Amino acid sequence: MSSLSMRPCGDFRTSYKQDNTIYETKTIRRFAIVVIALACGAPWVLDAYYLTLFIQISYLGIAALGLNILVGFTGQISLGHGAFFGFGAFASAWMNQSFGIPVFLCIPLAGFLTMAVGMMFGMPAARIKGLYLAIATLAAQFIIEDFFGRAEWFSGGSAGSMAEPISLFGLVFDTDEKFYFIALFALVFMYIWGCNLMRSRDGRAFVAVRDHYLSAEIMGVKLNKYRLLSFGISSFYAGIGGALYAHYLGYVSAEGFTIFMSVQFLAMVIIGGLGSIKGTLMGVVFMVLLPEALEGGVGLMKATDWGNIPMVVDGLAYIKEMAIGLVIILFLIFEPQGLAHRWQQIKNYWKFYPFSY
Repeated sequence: MSSLSMRPCGDFRTSYKQDNTIYETKTIRRFAIVVIALACGAPWVLDAYYLTLFIQISYLGIAALGLNILVGFTGQISLGHGAFFGFGAFASAWMNQSFGIPVFLCIPLAGFLTMAVGMMFGMPAARIKGLYLAIATLAAQFIIEDFFGRAEWFSGGSAGSMAEPISLFGLVFDTDEKFYFIALFALVFMYIWGCNLMRSRDGRAFVAVRDHYLSAEIMGVKLNKYRLLSFGISSFYAGIGGALYAHYLGYVSAEGFTIFMSVQFLAMVIIGGLGSIKGTLMGVVFMVLLPEALEGGVGLMKATDWGNIPMVVDGLAYIKEMAIGLVIILFLIFEPQGLAHRWQQIKNYWKFYPFSY
């Protein structure tokens, strides 16, 4: 089914370069620049609570985009993304403490190290698909979790590991207001790089592998190469997100990188929209704000008379855990293409959408 174009009349595209621009119109590009400029002033307007939420959205959004490149654009599946996220966190802290490498260099190095580990697990996984691939990535999750618990030289074992704050040119980013700029820069840079990746030859090959791997192979696309490459890029994004997470909190522990985190990442890309970069960020925002909304709802329920009944009070404690599974099911039933598709439908319905001009 064809979709309506949001380009104004007279905006003709005469080359592939013009048709593959990141921003559909010049107005949308100007609007994005204005939004980023306004975001730079957020630390002087918002309090620490909202800055913390944005920082959380930033490092989770980077990691979730990596998973969407693997699942949404390449058609693979991964149930071990949370473990790769944790590996990036521990790797950055380990390189800084063991070798004295500056933190701002440890973050990209942690991404590349996580990429190597992801490709190591991706080598056998590149030859399988479906349920077998899901089991293989689930095994990677538990193998890496066990590694965190046993390799005290790397992760600190059960005691965890300390992570130094980021410092650059003598400035230490040890507060929410300072770290906000690191998170904003990383989010914008990694998302622009992701957009450019999907416009490249490799990005089109990922989509071809997803849509019909036999046709892609006939056209000369090497399936194993691009499946393995997608695992590597996905792990690289997870490593960068994990490293930012570690140096923001200042401490990392293996208990935080369980299968539950992998399911959360999968929920983010499903809710936002598989195969959509902007949808990834929508899904992350939704999942980060969902516990905050539930917390407020639970508080309102407890304020009522029936909300203090022991049976109800015991059930409220599990609402947050239940909500994630319920949200995934509801989106798969009523909005399988995610929030990005719904946003596109809204734009197509309102023909006077202001950012089209």
